[in-house]
Amino acid sequence: MTVRYRDGIEIELSDGTRIVCDADDPDGDVTVVSHAHGDHLPDGETTAVCSALTAALGTARRDEALHRTTDDRVELLPAGHVAGSRAAVVTDPDGTRYCYTGDICTRSRFYLSGFEAPDVDVLITEATYGEPEYQFPDHDDIVDQILDWLADTDAPVVLFGYALGRAQKLQLLAEQAGRTVYTTDAVQRVNEPIAEHLGVEFPAANFDESVELDVGDALVLPMTTARIGWIEDLAEEADAKTAGFSGWAVDSAYRFRGNFDTAFPLSDHGDFAELCALVETADPDRIYTQHGSGDAFAEHLTSEGYDATTIKQNQTSLSEF
Repeated sequence: MTVRYRDGIEIELSDGTRIVCDADDPDGDVTVVSHAHGDHLPDGETTAVCSALTAALGTARRDEALHRTTDDRVELLPAGHVAGSRAAVVTDPDGTRYCYTGDICTRSRFYLSGFEAPDVDVLITEATYGEPEYQFPDHDDIVDQILDWLADTDAPVVLFGYALGRAQKLQLLAEQAGRTVYTTDAVQRVNEPIAEHLGVEFPAANFDESVELDVGDALVLPMTTARIGWIEDLAEEADAKTAGFSGWAVDSAYRFRGNFDTAFPLSDHGDFAELCALVETADPDRIYTQHGSGDAFAEHLTSEGYDATTIKQNQTSLSEF
């Protein structure tokens, strides 16, 4: 068996078939796309094993189409990360089972079911929050804190979260708190395929220069716009309160780095404890970690008796670690 991190994660099967996951320019025999965040989507028009919703979202978010296909060697499992996200279980002709998680979350929340780890021989897992200090509060407690803040804040609010993932949840929470919700075209383009595929209704009206934010309003914006000048001017002119939403908010410094009035650890990833539980359930013979705290998580797993290694770009799993 061979697992490589080149342009994406490559799994080479015993018959020479190359399964390439989340590559910018995939060149394998089978292409897999786990979800429609920009750092996981291929460049250009592509045909890939992915969910129907990921294909729709990938097409909606860029100029080139993402076409969906299937392959008998690849089983997709709900990853719990964002709408349409899937982990890939790849079965080698020799019987070896691989799981490439992509980004995952094991907590069920809103319209998403948490990832349920399969029993596999080789696990290739993200480790974004793979260190003990990253422990998230109970999800329902976080939601209650957000709703309380929205109810108690006597001002318009500007809520920042990723256009795919947090932004949809923030719209639902703002509506639940009785706010009038606005968002941008970038978020609306994401809302539409999710509404069509999952039957979730999002309450936001389009925000443009004609809208004047008032008390009781909530503007949901992509996280990438948080430091753009006109957004800062808008918040100041409307005397709005700003909030950032990310797992990194477990560190109080996150709020100050983002210049937010407040921040909440609302995350679409698993925390350290959930990643550990995932590994225990999958019970693999070999583990590769990537992203975020990959090194630290691999070291922890090794100390627990697992055969774990961080997979690094342009190294292979057989002889170069």
